[in-house]
Amino acid sequence: MGKEIKLALVYRDMWQSSGKYMPRVDQLVRVAEPIIDIGCLSRVETNGGGFEQINLLFGENPNKSVRAWTQPFNDAGIQTQMLERGLNGIRMSPCSKDLRKMMFKLKKLQGTDISRTFDGLNNPQNVELSFQYAKEGGMIAQGALSLTYSPVHTVEYYIDLADKYIEKGAEEICIKDMAGIGRPASVGKIVKGIRERHPNIIIQYHGHSTPGFSLTSSLEAARNGADIIDCGMEPLSWGTGHADLLAVHEMLRDAGFSVPDLNFKAYMQVRSLTQEFIDDFLGYYINQKNRSMNSLLIGPGLPGGMMGSLMADLANNLKSVNKWLTKNDKPTKSQDELLIMLFEEVQHSWPKLGYPPLVTPFSQYVKNVCLMNVMAMVKGKERWSMIDENTWGMMLGQSGKLPGELAPELKDMADVQQREFYTGNPQDLYPDVLPSFRKKMEEKGWDLGQDEEELFEYAMHPEQYEAYKSGKAKSNFEADLAKRKAEKNQGTSAAVAPVAAAAAAPMPKALVINVEGQTYNVSIDYPEGQQSNVAAPAPASNGAPKASAPANAQYILAPLEGKFYLTKDSGDTPIKVGDMVKKGDTIAYVESMKVINAITSTAEGKVEQILAQHGDDIDEDDQLIMIV
Repeated sequence: MGKEIKLALVYRDMWQSSGKYMPRVDQLVRVAEPIIDIGCLSRVETNGGGFEQINLLFGENPNKSVRAWTQPFNDAGIQTQMLERGLNGIRMSPCSKDLRKMMFKLKKLQGTDISRTFDGLNNPQNVELSFQYAKEGGMIAQGALSLTYSPVHTVEYYIDLADKYIEKGAEEICIKDMAGIGRPASVGKIVKGIRERHPNIIIQYHGHSTPGFSLTSSLEAARNGADIIDCGMEPLSWGTGHADLLAVHEMLRDAGFSVPDLNFKAYMQVRSLTQEFIDDFLGYYINQKNRSMNSLLIGPGLPGGMMGSLMADLANNLKSVNKWLTKNDKPTKSQDELLIMLFEEVQHSWPKLGYPPLVTPFSQYVKNVCLMNVMAMVKGKERWSMIDENTWGMMLGQSGKLPGELAPELKDMADVQQREFYTGNPQDLYPDVLPSFRKKMEEKGWDLGQDEEELFEYAMHPEQYEAYKSGKAKSNFEADLAKRKAEKNQGTSAAVAPVAAAAAAPMPKALVINVEGQTYNVSIDYPEGQQSNVAAPAPASNGAPKASAPANAQYILAPLEGKFYLTKDSGDTPIKVGDMVKKGDTIAYVESMKVINAITSTAEGKVEQILAQHGDDIDEDDQLIMIV
C-alpha cells in the first residue's frame, strides 16, 4: 500500500458554511458516536470560529456544549480541533493578551486537542502568541496559511510564509483554502515546497468546494506530501461546504494511498441525524443557494464560510435598493443581478484595499464595503461613500500590514478625515481585560464557572453573554424561529390567495401565533409593494415630542438598515440634546452586516432631538437626529 493519508471531518465548518447556526448540544452529543463509528476519521473539528457566539445567540451555554461534545471523541482517541483567529481569538474583533492566553488553557481543559490558528492578513506577528499560548496550554499549535489568489499571493509567498510560521512556533501547517479558489496545481506546488523544507511537519489541507476545485486540490495536496485531508459529508457537503468524505475516501484509495476502511452504515446514520437537525430548525437558517457550487466565485474569491451571511445581507440590501429604485421610477434589480454586481465590485476594489486575504474577518469587510459601493452607485452616489469603522481599522494597519498597497484615493480619504496609520504591533492596542470583567461578574453575582470558563465567555463575547444571561437571547431566537415558520406557512397559503383580496384586507404589523404549543409575538415585514394599513409605531425619542418641527430643522437620516447606537464603545460619551455639531462629525453608529458604520452629520447646528434610542432597529432613510 502507498502512503497513509488521514481524514478529518469538519463538522463545525459544515454548518457555518451553509447557514447561521450549529446544532444544539443534545443534538451534537447524539451524532458524536455515529461519527466515531464511521471508522476512518482521525480528527473531528468540534468548535472554534463562530461556534460559541452561535450557542449564546440561541440561549445555550457554549462551555457546557464544548465539554459534552468533545468528550466522546476524547474517549475514542480521535483528536478534536478548533479554529481560532489569532489576534481575534474566537470572535470578529481583536482581544487582549490575557484573554487569548486563557482561551488555549481552557479549551484544552474542555477537551480540544488542536488549535488551528489563522490570521486574516497572514501576519506572522499576530499568530506568534497563539502558537506560544497553545503549546503552554497543552494543545497542538497548527498554523493555517489563508490561501487566496492574487499577484502578491504566489506559490513562493506561501512556502516562505510556512517557514515564518514554523519559526514562530507552529507545530503543524494547514493549507486553508477557505474560498476553494486555490488552483490545484498551485496547491500541490505549495505543499511540495513546504514538505521539501520541512520533511517531518504534519501538513493538513482544508478546501471548500464552492467553485469546484477542491476534490482535485485534495488529490494534488496528497500527492505532494499532505498528511491529512479535511472533508465534509452529506447533506452538507459540496456547495459552499467541503468535498464529501465518500468521494475523498474513494479517490485517495483509487490513487494508491492507504486510508482506513469506512463504515457506510455509520456514515448514513450521521447523514440521517444531520438531516433531522436541519428539519428540526437549522434549515430555516440555510439558504439553498449555498447548497450549489458556483464557479462565478473564482473571480471575486469570496469564501464559503461567509456565503450564508452574504445571501442574507444581499436579501436585505436588495429590498433597500429596490425601494429606492421604485421611489425614483427606475427598474428594480433581481437578487442575481445584485450578486453579479457585487462580484464585479469585489474584483475591482479588492486590489485597491491592499489584497487582504478573503477570510474572516477581512472577507466580511471587503464584501461589506463593496456592497456599500454597489448600493451607492445604484443610487447615483460615489464609490467609497460609506466605509465602516472595521474596514478603516484594516486599512490603517490596526490589524497588521496589508499584503499589497492601499490605493492612493483611499490614503487621501484617510488624510482628509484625519485618520492616522498604525505601524506598531496590533496587540499593543488592546490592554488586558480579565480583571475588569471579573469585577463586573462579582458585582452582578455571577458564577465564574468551572476553570473560570464563564469569565472567559463574558470577556470574549460581552454583549452576547449578557443577552444569554438575561434570557433575551433565547426569547429573541425563539421569536425569530417562530417568525420564520410563520412566514413559510404564510408563503404557502399566500400562493393560492386572491390578489384582490390580499390588497383589500388589513395587513397587520404584528401577530400573536402559536407554534408547537408555544405562543409568540411576531412582527411582520411585507414584500416590496405590499403595505400594511395598520399604522406603524411612532419612533422613540429621548427628547420631548415636538408638535411641529422648526422651519430650519434638518434631519440626519439612517444611511442603511441595522441597529442604531449612540456610541461605539461603552466608555464613549454620546451626543445629547443641546450639543453643537459640524458637517462631517461622527455623531452615532449603525451596526449592519457584522460591522460598525459611523453616521456622520450632514448638517451643522444644534442637536434639537434624538429620534432613535440606543439599540433600536432602524431602516434606511429613517430620521435619526434633528439638527437646527
